[in-house]
Amino acid sequence: MQPTLTPPGTPTPPSTETPQVTSSDPQLLDPTHITLDDSGEGTQGDGGQQHSGWRDFLGFVGILAIAGMLALFLITFVFRSYAVDGPSMESTLQHQDKLIIWKIPRTLAKITGKQYVPNRGDVIIFSESNLGACGQEGEREIIKRVIGLPGERVIVSNNVITVYNAEQPGGFQPDKTLPYNKDNRIPETTGDTDITLHDNQIFVSGDNRPNSCDSRAFGPIQTNQIIGKLVLRLLPANNITVF
Repeated sequence: MQPTLTPPGTPTPPSTETPQVTSSDPQLLDPTHITLDDSGEGTQGDGGQQHSGWRDFLGFVGILAIAGMLALFLITFVFRSYAVDGPSMESTLQHQDKLIIWKIPRTLAKITGKQYVPNRGDVIIFSESNLGACGQEGEREIIKRVIGLPGERVIVSNNVITVYNAEQPGGFQPDKTLPYNKDNRIPETTGDTDITLHDNQIFVSGDNRPNSCDSRAFGPIQTNQIIGKLVLRLLPANNITVF
């Protein structure tokens, strides 16, 4: 192509050729050298991978810590699982049954400074250290049924439990009047006991009366010994029961 002449003062037309960029810096010629990590920040080489790995590890540790604190909160204040150890609650509960204990009422009583008194007939878990009469030492967590409430008089005589209170001064027999024994599966109550409960005491007994160490042996328990009440038998799966 021949060169062309233009008059003086005539603007030079723009070039139609594509500008070229050259550089000796390999980073400018290699657009894949910079990558984005999960946070959207640029990372370079193995250093970025190590940074991301530590962040993932710390995140995992944080999740474990939160899960652990949540589990601790739940078993301390809300509910807890137990396994039955022994025959004292047969035939209501069997050895090795897996149970769920509800703790919210007891937790609320602690928060409000009030006394937690379960209902008559409830099955409760409580801690007890006065087990010498049962041939055991140390403190244990025990499961029994609530028979007598604060202020009542409980008498065991002639194989029958009788409870006396202000509403029924002539006495009544819980095993014969409450729904927990509607099928008459609880055997006769042996022993000879006469206890008047204080305002912070309850009388408990196992459903397997001839083979249960309970308030007939170690006396009434304090309401602040109660851990929670039975709400669910979870296992065995073929005998799931809501209480």
